[in-house]
Amino acid sequence: MPKLLSALTVFLTVLMGLQTPVMAAEEGSTIKIVALGDSLTAGYGLNLSDAFPTVLTKALQDKGYNVEVMNAGVSGDTTQGGLERLAWSVPDGTDGVILELGANDMLRGISPTITRQNLETIIQTLNQRKIKVLLTGMASAPNLGKDYAEQFGAIFPDLSKEYKLILYPFFLDGVAGNISLNQPDGMHPTAEGVNVIVTNILPTVEAFVARIKAAKR
Repeated sequence: MPKLLSALTVFLTVLMGLQTPVMAAEEGSTIKIVALGDSLTAGYGLNLSDAFPTVLTKALQDKGYNVEVMNAGVSGDTTQGGLERLAWSVPDGTDGVILELGANDMLRGISPTITRQNLETIIQTLNQRKIKVLLTGMASAPNLGKDYAEQFGAIFPDLSKEYKLILYPFFLDGVAGNISLNQPDGMHPTAEGVNVIVTNILPTVEAFVARIKAAKR
């Protein structure tokens, strides 16, 4: 009997030794994405459970993806602010970044040239770090004039083309201008508005995840 127990112990030890690397590999296979943005990412006026990164994580996991989307949104942040905090907002080990910045630049009337430069520097820095980028676009408010709107609107498709990024043309697609999906300020989505954003952007994020997986092979 003691010999049988001893043999069983050895067998279990070997088996655990064989399983441990597999389990570690599964745990390490989680794709880590950082949502780098402003109040639209941070979840202004909402519970954190209703913020875009949290809802997107759940939507992806419900479809079987082993993905975690971390919230690096700061309300009121401009592209300059995002650039200044880039190093600590996007930690080592990040696989991809959903870049959602520019709305506050537009609301403050910051020159589109400056906005473009800041976003380009963020993209270049992430490229150097071998971190994939999904760029989300923003539209200009009509009161800023046609010239500003054209220059601002061109930033996102131009950068996506130049750096071969996946682009989601308008982050607030399906939500902007819809009173029932926005908070009283008319600018920030409600929890239901966030659900609409996630539903609309999900296919684009799935393509982004596929690109990340391909790069990791």
